[in-house]
Amino acid sequence: MGMLEGKNILVTGVLTEGSIAFHVARLCQEQGATVVLSGVGRSLKITQAMGRRLPVEAQVVELDVTNEEHVAALADRVREHVPHLDGVVHSIGFAPQSVMGGNFMSGEWPDVSTAVHISAYSLKALAAATAPLLTEGGSIVGLTFDGRYAWPVYDWMGVAKAAFEAVSRYVARDLGVKGIRCNVVSAGPIKTTAAKHIPGFDQMESIWSDRAPLGWDSSDPEPAAKAVTALLSDWFPATTGEMVHVDGGVHAMGQ
Repeated sequence: MGMLEGKNILVTGVLTEGSIAFHVARLCQEQGATVVLSGVGRSLKITQAMGRRLPVEAQVVELDVTNEEHVAALADRVREHVPHLDGVVHSIGFAPQSVMGGNFMSGEWPDVSTAVHISAYSLKALAAATAPLLTEGGSIVGLTFDGRYAWPVYDWMGVAKAAFEAVSRYVARDLGVKGIRCNVVSAGPIKTTAAKHIPGFDQMESIWSDRAPLGWDSSDPEPAAKAVTALLSDWFPATTGEMVHVDGGVHAMGQ
């Protein structure tokens, strides 16, 4: 019996087989869960195609986290496929290139607000929309890139991730009374679709394995996916508001 046997999990952000979210969805199924995916706009068909590549074809609901009607309708859309949820994975992030790649001081509010809305506020929106579906003991897990530091080239996306991590703690506080946990996994640099859109990403990725005590393979999303899957399970019943690092140990090292 798998650690997620009989559970229903909503996974957002599946766009390629190389994404952390895709591997989370796969591992969840392998551990016994029923998985529902969400997709958005022009990439919806891509998510549907990825759903067919999973061990068991996953149903897809449309969700644009910046669209209030989509958010309000999410629970009903999910209920078309599963009666309730036991877990939700937030793997949503975007910032215009105008506010990354060394453009911190020149970043303007309209683009910054887009980054914060999609990459941080969306966790609150997703948590509020799915809370009525989540059973006691349910788990919300998000993906981040340690927002405690000012990383090269990450700029306003780093600020958005710091906000995202703060949002996760407040969600943990406010949903804890319902028995719902909220944690984030801070992965080291992975060559995902999102990473490819970060100008100068290779500056961070190229030195990571040298600094990681355990080494680091930026082409392997499975270690981070395993951590997310474990946090979705019942094996962390008293852990909430936490950031779990899956980065080869870089977070613990000095410069």
